[in-house]
Amino acid sequence: MPVVTQRLRDPDINPCLSESDASTRCMDENNYDRERCSSYFLRYKNCRRFWNSIMIQRRQNGVNPPMPTAAERDEILGGMGKMPY
Repeated sequence: MPVVTQRLRDPDINPCLSESDASTRCMDENNYDRERCSSYFLRYKNCRRFWNSIMIQRRQNGVNPPMPTAAERDEILGGMGKMPY
């Protein structure tokens, strides 16, 4: 597997892996009809937007790594009580 693909499949690097997989699965199941999968695309977009804002905030506060690990993300989402996206 190419290095780029490995990085995208790594849950510590890609916080929206499940949303990405769901949108891809929807496209496969619906014969690549984008209109039927728009809710999945929107959820993925909101996920990326949310975690990007967290990453920017951490970078401004000098926290390394800027993207929280998978365990840290679970804690953040657990503290919020519900999915923000």
